[in-house]
Amino acid sequence: MAFQLFFYLWTAVVCLGVLPAFPFLSPRATRAVARFWQRITLHGLRIIVGLSYEIRGAERLPPGPVVIASKHQSAWETLAFHALVPNLSIGLKEELTRIPVFGWYLMRAGSIRIDRGAAGRAIRSLITGARRAVAEGLSILIFPEGTRKALGEAPDYKPGVAALYTALGVPTVPVALNSGVFWRRRELVKRPGCVIVEFLDTIPPGLERRTYMRDLERAIEQGTARLVEEALGHDAGQHPGRPV
Repeated sequence: MAFQLFFYLWTAVVCLGVLPAFPFLSPRATRAVARFWQRITLHGLRIIVGLSYEIRGAERLPPGPVVIASKHQSAWETLAFHALVPNLSIGLKEELTRIPVFGWYLMRAGSIRIDRGAAGRAIRSLITGARRAVAEGLSILIFPEGTRKALGEAPDYKPGVAALYTALGVPTVPVALNSGVFWRRRELVKRPGCVIVEFLDTIPPGLERRTYMRDLERAIEQGTARLVEEALGHDAGQHPGRPV
């Protein structure tokens, strides 16, 4: 509860404090505000909860725009990626952009609003926004399963990531992580430890769709299983730490 209180207060301070300057903020400046907000949030998570993070494989990120396809296990990664990768546009559900004030910042930062009313419309809105972002030199963050998956839950990769890969013609960087060990899906409790985020080997553009989906899922799932096992192994097979 202590972290939740800190998070909401800190978010309100940033959103309201920057609001007078909002009409004058460029997308780049808005992303800089997002990075600052996320870095302090992650710092608070480390101080209050004892939950830190480690980045592996950052050298695998090629120059220029890429599709960053990440495993999604908890709310942690939604609070972290602007702090991890500069020049990033995030695909997000349309409902988030309707949040007063906070939603304004999401759109000003160059986020991609995904209309999830129908599958075809969702993919079209994703591709349209992604093409615009790549043209501006931004990489695209997408969670290929579309929603958070609990530890051990069967993967369910959606076609949107393949459509994005085909339409954009840029490399894909798969990302594995183990955030769900410490911050479970749909739970407020958080456990101390260290979230590991690993950027995996780049998938080049031009692969056949089925090959791409197979390689992407295999890389993310195998990498994630390895990182989850590593985290659990540090605590003799038990969940790390105590709930906070």
